[in-house]
Amino acid sequence: MAADQAQVSDAADSHSEPRTDSLESRPEPIDDLVTTRHTLRAATGELNYTAQAGRVVLRQEVHKDDVFDGHKPKAEVFFTAYTLDGAEPGTRPVTFAFNGGPGSASLWLHMGLLGPRRVVMGDAGELLPPPYGLADNEQTLLNHSDLVFIDPVSTGYSRAAQGEKPKDYHGYTGDIESVGEVIRLWASRNNRWLSPKYLCGESYGTLRAAALCRHLQERYGMNLNGLMLVSSVLDMATLDFHQDQDVSYPLYLPTYAAIAHYHGLHGDRPLADVLSEAERFASREYPWALAQGARLSAEERAGVLSTLARLTGLDADYLDRVDLRVEHIRFFTELLRSRRRTVGRLDGRFLGWEADYGREHFSADPSMDAIVGPYAAAINHYVRAELEYANDLPYEVLTRRVQPWSYKEFEGQPVTVTDKLSAAMRANPHLRVYVASGYHDGATAYFATEHTMAHLAIPDELRANIEIRYFEAGHMMYVHEPSRLALSDQLAEFVGGGRQSGS
Repeated sequence: MAADQAQVSDAADSHSEPRTDSLESRPEPIDDLVTTRHTLRAATGELNYTAQAGRVVLRQEVHKDDVFDGHKPKAEVFFTAYTLDGAEPGTRPVTFAFNGGPGSASLWLHMGLLGPRRVVMGDAGELLPPPYGLADNEQTLLNHSDLVFIDPVSTGYSRAAQGEKPKDYHGYTGDIESVGEVIRLWASRNNRWLSPKYLCGESYGTLRAAALCRHLQERYGMNLNGLMLVSSVLDMATLDFHQDQDVSYPLYLPTYAAIAHYHGLHGDRPLADVLSEAERFASREYPWALAQGARLSAEERAGVLSTLARLTGLDADYLDRVDLRVEHIRFFTELLRSRRRTVGRLDGRFLGWEADYGREHFSADPSMDAIVGPYAAAINHYVRAELEYANDLPYEVLTRRVQPWSYKEFEGQPVTVTDKLSAAMRANPHLRVYVASGYHDGATAYFATEHTMAHLAIPDELRANIEIRYFEAGHMMYVHEPSRLALSDQLAEFVGGGRQSGS
């Protein structure tokens, strides 16, 4: 397959001819999919499966002066699909998976949790040195479901088509519509409309998944069997720290307490006991105290400070100086300042160093620093060496080229898709939702997720369709081996149950 290469003109060549080609004269992009076949000794026995990797061209119906003018190439989206050989398409589930960012490719779920091959990198305090490694994933979800990993436009190898604007996809609606079109195309071309269908998203990918679920219903009449939401955020207001609103501070308190506990600031007190107290305080006294403002008496304030200090591990004087409100990056920087260490945002179990321990905000997330290298090495090797897909574009692991991300649809309103998920569940009462949260996740706090799910506008009889599970790890909880194994088992059960109820 021809790799994408940039054309560089030689400015020193005075005899070079000026370019006269136009977009109309250039050849249209075509799908460049590569198919390979593999065998895996998995937890359920030997799996013979087919992998397909490459870019699919998304096209738009064009009309000029009310006359149909063909299908115009708009984007080339990279995906990797795994299908079990010999399976019956009508009963075999398929899971469409993606990560978040915005700006993240799907390598985290692909190479860390769901796919047939996984990263070997170690864990917090026991990280392996480069060049890291790959191993068979015996717990791959391919044991129970076919898999399609999608890299949104400008991530991975996905790009806007030549002559098109990438920013058309760098926002809520363009992102939803383009990923939804990939799902429609794959289901149609592979005769999978009658298969049980699932979405699995992580982080912003959970917001995408919830919105996609409703979009697929409304645009294509495609109902899903389930959503798997890993490290969920459906309502961005729950993660937004502003002086003029106090929603996030109580919702993050249990996460702060969990991270403090991990680093020994609660002695030998059990984690469950610490979290129970933190959740009670975050549900009642703490939001009440913040709402009082200047009406809070000195005695009441002292009591709140004492409890906050015990739960968070922070100094009471510091808590007083920040007016009882601890912004999350401040917390990760402040918690172990006396030890001259910082803690991770994505995963508070990870430790880092700074050049300046007087700064208010750390300069880098030590958990991201630890995780990105092994995953980048894995995906760049795996795609070429094992999936045999060659492309000279850089594989964009987590790009800032999508910023600023457009939320123009929410101008003057909070960014939330709780209404979309609620409507999808009301329209399809068989839709099931699995939610995985890490206690040490400082990016999408687990108590904020609980808060969001409790406020879905659904009837009581549908609440049994929602399952929330917890792990003693962070945002990518699968880097913690016990959590990876437990999460894999739970997703297998979720998809297996969906197959039985959907058949």
